[in-house]
Amino acid sequence: MNHRPPPVTLLAALALTAAALAGCSSSAPEPGDPLRPGAHAPAAGEHTAALRSLQSLPVKEPAPQSGYDRDTRFGPAWSDTTAAPGSQNSCDTRNDILGRDLTGITYKRGSTCTIASGRLKDPYTATTIDFVRGPRSATVQIDHVVALSASWKTGAAQLPQERREALANDPLNLIAASGPANQRKSDSDAADWLPANKTFQCPYVARQIAVKAKYRLWVTAPEREAMNRVLDTCPGQPLPTDTSAGVILPTS
Repeated sequence: MNHRPPPVTLLAALALTAAALAGCSSSAPEPGDPLRPGAHAPAAGEHTAALRSLQSLPVKEPAPQSGYDRDTRFGPAWSDTTAAPGSQNSCDTRNDILGRDLTGITYKRGSTCTIASGRLKDPYTATTIDFVRGPRSATVQIDHVVALSASWKTGAAQLPQERREALANDPLNLIAASGPANQRKSDSDAADWLPANKTFQCPYVARQIAVKAKYRLWVTAPEREAMNRVLDTCPGQPLPTDTSAGVILPTS
């Protein structure tokens, strides 16, 4: 007996059904997967997700603090002679960061570098702070996102001197912030301190991860756990780079 082939329409319907079944999967995404249901899927061209970069950082115990000294191990504060991006531009690092992060800037008379005044929308407290150079200028301070003493205990002690000085002056590792908030942070890592402004916690942790990845530093187990907790609320948070907005210095 001759069997007639099924109609073309039936074959097409069967093919569509098979394709739909193939697209279904009973396997659940692994914990921490940035593409799990409800998560933000990074758009085409978006930077590497901070969560993935965190997962690639080594996890170790903190090294001893012995041997740490700010000036000898990381060079003179705000040096303009390091290998950090934007350095050697005839303006010290502190004024470079003030110039990047403040608005409404005025300069000291006769200078194109020294900031005389400006306004900071502080990312750590979500308050607005008026900066005026002088006795009260410490109301705005420049924070090392990864504190230098914390970096010393997580790998910076093993870096060449030139790399440590770059780390201390790298715009990626520097944010103008409320002086009191910076003082409260001190040398804490993410396990012990996060910005009070919760909307900035994801970008803050991503910035720390970017610095650690760039300078080959490690994280401690409590630090990694705290970072994971924050990024679990924003798994698609991009990893900033040297050319990201808010990192790169403005060109004069």
